[in-house]
Amino acid sequence: MQLIRGLHNLARFQTRFSAGSVVTMGNFDGVHLGHQCVLEKLINQAKTLGLPSVVMVFEPFPIEFFRPDQAPVRLMNLREKVRVLSQVGIDYLLCVSFNRPFSRLNASDFARQILCQGLNAKQLVIGDDFRFGYQRQGDFAFLTQWGAEHDCQVSAMSTFNLNGERVSSTRVRDVLAEPDLALAKSLMGQGFRFEGRVIHGQKLGRTLGFPTLNLNPKRLQMPVSGVFAVKVAGLNDQAWPGVANIGVRPTVQGQGPSIEVHLFDWDKMVYGAHVEVILEAYIRPEMTFSGLDQLKAQIAQDATQARHFFTI
Repeated sequence: MQLIRGLHNLARFQTRFSAGSVVTMGNFDGVHLGHQCVLEKLINQAKTLGLPSVVMVFEPFPIEFFRPDQAPVRLMNLREKVRVLSQVGIDYLLCVSFNRPFSRLNASDFARQILCQGLNAKQLVIGDDFRFGYQRQGDFAFLTQWGAEHDCQVSAMSTFNLNGERVSSTRVRDVLAEPDLALAKSLMGQGFRFEGRVIHGQKLGRTLGFPTLNLNPKRLQMPVSGVFAVKVAGLNDQAWPGVANIGVRPTVQGQGPSIEVHLFDWDKMVYGAHVEVILEAYIRPEMTFSGLDQLKAQIAQDATQARHFFTI
């Protein structure tokens, strides 16, 4: 998969799209089962026509640009999304900078400049509720008419339902907030996971007998909080079991979200490593303790419970 960062770089790929392309657009946060259906159709149509497949995403999300205080927590950061989309098998990922000039682009200019001139789109695959352009003027009806005038077939993907309920990024967020990891896995097609780089922390865990990996996940918020049995990939040939605390560390006056992972029977220093954390089971919510002794006792109990989960 080729990543195209910004509309200004589209000109470098004009020859790649000389015969046309098959395009879809959206945030694709979480790349859940509904997204996967859209991507499957995109790839199949592209292969049938012998054209490159293109996914267009926006950074930041439109709501993050217009109403950052109301923006929902992300299920994936950009790096995670790029990795997952590359595994799906699309040819190009166009990441558009959602800034003030772009936000003022009306639907007609959006279609002309990006879909026609930039990507030479011959087929569009979009969700049935997708809106775009200044003040959300563009919709499926607009694209259908535009496509008829510009030799571009437009297909709408209807809402994907699982057990009679709509699958959406919002629903996945709600399920993770509970947290119901099993249901989240069924909605996403895989267990919830995130990436992060191992950084230096307060090094409190080692004084308590439970050294931890402190992670920077490149997020302002996490869609989950609490203590979890986890596996960590990227440090060994196989994912390594452990227990993780995701939250704000109320007992030790942590500032902002924090992620600390205690790996079982692990003694290597791995600062700077980029790892993936897979949530396997929920243990308890984050709690405030009266002191470090009570905290140490609870961590020991959490570790025992997590170890038990991996031996069942």
